[in-house]
Amino acid sequence: MRYALIGCGRISPNHLAAAQANKLEIVGLCDIDAAMLEDKILKFKLDASKVAQYDDYQLMLDEQKPELVSICTESGKHAAIALECIRRGINIIVEKPIALSIEDADAIIEEARKHNVKVCACHQNRFNKSVVKIREAMDQRRFGRLFYGTAHIRWNRGHEYYDRASWRGTWEQDGGALMNQCIHNIDLLRWMMGNEVTEVFAYTDKLNHPYIEAEDLGIALIRFANGSYGIIEGTTDIYPKNLEETLYLFGEKGTVKAGGQSVNIIEEWRFADMLDDADEVKATYHENPPNVYGFGHTPLFADVIDAIRTDRQPKVTAEDGKRALELVLAIYKSAAEGRPVKLPLEACATTDFTGRFS
Repeated sequence: MRYALIGCGRISPNHLAAAQANKLEIVGLCDIDAAMLEDKILKFKLDASKVAQYDDYQLMLDEQKPELVSICTESGKHAAIALECIRRGINIIVEKPIALSIEDADAIIEEARKHNVKVCACHQNRFNKSVVKIREAMDQRRFGRLFYGTAHIRWNRGHEYYDRASWRGTWEQDGGALMNQCIHNIDLLRWMMGNEVTEVFAYTDKLNHPYIEAEDLGIALIRFANGSYGIIEGTTDIYPKNLEETLYLFGEKGTVKAGGQSVNIIEEWRFADMLDDADEVKATYHENPPNVYGFGHTPLFADVIDAIRTDRQPKVTAEDGKRALELVLAIYKSAAEGRPVKLPLEACATTDFTGRFS
């Protein structure tokens, strides 16, 4: 399967490693920075005579005609590039968030249906061994009635991180901590708790990053349609480095906690049915990734490749990407307006909050 990558920045090595692990034919790389292209060619020992290099992604799409493309640019460009790929009949994996507005996410979903292409929102933590095990328990209804769940993202991002890319922390191209750093765990919380959210109330603030436009702290209360509740706490203000990313799920017959760098470790596993040994589960479904990105990209790629070949939807769809985006935007809207916000959102974008912390 012919594969190309658009955007050779911070997350791109995970995509290239996953492409190689799944034996895709890498036919093209695109980035406006030639040094980034050269770096990836060398780092992944790619044959420069067989892997074409571009600074114009449309030209690459037209000349190389890939069957699958990863979009790893700044977030504000995801939607426009996705639509260009879809209209050429090219399947895509879009890094999070899938877009920065409800309207753009809806356009991606509609165009994908029209052109019969597969779109995967790259929420790779759904493929963590720990998360797969927890989801299995959820699907088997081992929790009984769900009471509430919580997502905590306690990370650090400093001046150096933002200096490396001017788009980071801007409303037009990124959003803040919730949209960039926290959206994976926000996706997991919504997915585990039944997906359907009815209302959100939130606070956001910028406490420690005067050089960015958006928030570095967000706290939200979520009401789900099934009668359960959610709590989100996300920040990039933790001193002096990343502390943890945790997901708690509480039901009448089950309690689970996943933690570690990126919910890669099951730390609590308690079920009334006692179908499995908690210590064995903790030992078996445990990963120690080298960074917060984890090991999920390779199985996510494998799923998308199979979805293309068997003409089914990937396990993480464009609609899933929209749900995660919508929840973050609802948090932003509630915090900005000082009131609870009902879902679904018909229209909202990160740029609606330009000047919020000025």
